[in-house]
Amino acid sequence: MHREFHVTRTAISNPGVKRGREGVTVSKATSREAAWDSPGAECLCAVSKAECFVHSNSLRNLSQTPPARPLWPARETEKHCTEHSLRCTRETQLNASAKSSVIRSVRLTLLPLQEVPSNTFRDLHNVATIEISQSDSIRIFRARAFHSLHSLSELLIRNIRNLESIEKGAFSDLPKLKHLSICNTGLRQFPDLSAISSLEPFFYLEVGDNIEIDTIPPNAFQGMTEEETYMDLVRNGFKDVQRYAFNGTKMSKLILKGNKNLRKIHDEAFEGAAGPSLLDVSLTALRSLPALGLQQVTVLTARSTKGLKTLPPLESLLNLQEAHLTYPSHCCAFHTWRRKQRENAFLGSFGNLSRLCSSSAPQEFGYPSASGGLYPDYALYDLDFQYLNLELCVSDAPIRCTPEPDAFNPCEDLLGYAYLRAATWAIAVSAVLGNLAVLAVLLTSRHKLTVSRFLMCNLAFADLCMGVYLLLIAAVDQHSRRQYYNHATDWQTGGGCGAAGFLTVFASELSVYTLAVVTLERWHTITHALRRDRKLRLRHVAALMAGGWGFSLLAALLPVLGVSSYGKVSICLPMDIETPAAQAYVVGVLLLNAAAFLAVCVCYGRIYASVRNPHLATRRSDAKMAKRMAVLIFTDFLCMAPISFFAISAALRMPLITVSHSKILLILFYPINALCNPFLYTIFTRAFRQELRLLLRRCGGCGAPRRLPRLLGQGPRHTGPCRKPSSLRFYAYHIKMQGCILNKGPK
Repeated sequence: MHREFHVTRTAISNPGVKRGREGVTVSKATSREAAWDSPGAECLCAVSKAECFVHSNSLRNLSQTPPARPLWPARETEKHCTEHSLRCTRETQLNASAKSSVIRSVRLTLLPLQEVPSNTFRDLHNVATIEISQSDSIRIFRARAFHSLHSLSELLIRNIRNLESIEKGAFSDLPKLKHLSICNTGLRQFPDLSAISSLEPFFYLEVGDNIEIDTIPPNAFQGMTEEETYMDLVRNGFKDVQRYAFNGTKMSKLILKGNKNLRKIHDEAFEGAAGPSLLDVSLTALRSLPALGLQQVTVLTARSTKGLKTLPPLESLLNLQEAHLTYPSHCCAFHTWRRKQRENAFLGSFGNLSRLCSSSAPQEFGYPSASGGLYPDYALYDLDFQYLNLELCVSDAPIRCTPEPDAFNPCEDLLGYAYLRAATWAIAVSAVLGNLAVLAVLLTSRHKLTVSRFLMCNLAFADLCMGVYLLLIAAVDQHSRRQYYNHATDWQTGGGCGAAGFLTVFASELSVYTLAVVTLERWHTITHALRRDRKLRLRHVAALMAGGWGFSLLAALLPVLGVSSYGKVSICLPMDIETPAAQAYVVGVLLLNAAAFLAVCVCYGRIYASVRNPHLATRRSDAKMAKRMAVLIFTDFLCMAPISFFAISAALRMPLITVSHSKILLILFYPINALCNPFLYTIFTRAFRQELRLLLRRCGGCGAPRRLPRLLGQGPRHTGPCRKPSSLRFYAYHIKMQGCILNKGPK
């Protein structure tokens, strides 16, 4: 009958009989002595400050030969211990000196040992399992503590929080060891495993919850075993894995899950190792995976690894079949990569692989035929001829990858289409240059700041912000072209996308608000032209614009504060409507823009009514100017109409177009105002050309180019103010509507 010895420190109030199916438990009793029995054995356990030993006549059956000199002598009480004793010191250390084929398992729990000396278990030649656990006092395992235990297959060291060191060579010559567990200890260095020399065909190494171990050193596992190994290295304090750490191993699985401080695995960490086929780095702080040594990985798991925003070169994952990642964009990398690899490998010799593998392809290939002669179809075997490898035509099974890309983040570049990329650059550069020119002229003018100048400055600044947003989007698209999946997470979750989103929402809302104020101001000026007491002063308009700036800043800031989000889509617009607050925010902003459009419609309706009033002696040029300005405003809002329509439908969870198609609207229509406004409102006016000419005159070395007025389309030379209106009724009307908004006004 096999026997298993359990030695614990469990206090019992009534010492009595304890039985087990396979062994006997020795407990430290609250009384001085506790008697227990088992079939065929009468043992006495005496515990005091000076001694602890177990003695029984029946232990003769456990060992037929006297043990060697005990490594843990009973000191002054050694005379009480016979050759058949299990001895321990006053700290209840145990020396299992019995040597028998019936002892297969030894479990030591809750014993206050100070150390485990060398050759502790040397006489247990047939023991298969040793477990030392739940001790609060063991601090060190000496060298050769587990030496030459040729039958040992399982060694468990667990829940010893004060264990600080395992000396080099503590595990040595263990040819049958197949499971080593070192968990929840206070070790400060990775244990030395180089002398284990296991010959088992499969080895399971478990090193977990050792929060003081901060690195895996080079050659940490070399000499442990040459056979297949499953390494479960979870929830440790690892900060990095050094080069050649896994040298000399043959790994089937490597689990690094839960090492929250693990930030780096050196590129050469897997040099000299075979495998692993499964790599799990979930719940770590890794920022990148090694570029070398992952060729044999078939399953990659990196769930909840927020810092891993880029993948290694896909060529380093040649055999990958399954990936469980953190970000959906990473799965885009595997969609067409394997097919492209085959095409690139074959392209130099045969051209288009898709055409070669089509149904009509076979007739184009074969052996070269002899020309003429009696056997026209005889094949010429040319040693230099390259033949099609038909395996290239076999479709590989797609790589299973989770989480899959969603509708908001399709597998494409940031801007998606080539023509959209070109249009973005053109619009962005034109908008930035045009609005910078407007601001430069208006802010450097020596003329008095009027209401119109003030409004144009606000409009130009808003449109300039929109141009900067487009430049930022275009630059990121150029940088991440064809590899956006590797930049998507870093871009959309970083500060860059947040800044871009803030700029575009602020610019859009400020531009819409300013256009509405411009229209209201012109309507008020025309309607109350004869009422000087009703004239809008600069301080009135400044107060209105202060409110517009406050509203625009608040609208742009809310997604940053968590109401909706700029990181939902690649172009950094607040499309997140997952929460009721986010949905209300998006719908509210769109409805306010629609309300501004309706206000403009009403105001221009009133302006038309005034212009077409038969009782007013309205000049033809005045009517033409009013119509021109109306066309400008309506053009601006008509550009936004499709965006508002599709955006509101999407906000109400009834999307009518995909995100890929919406980029066309958002890039070509959404920022078109930023491009058109500076030209239509300012640059194309006669007053602006006059201001620009005066500015160039003041520039040192610039002179006053005589051809500038002609180049800018200016007609006859005219440096004075526009002609005065014929009546007081049309005084303000002429100032506001006939392109003279940049002059000082009549003298």
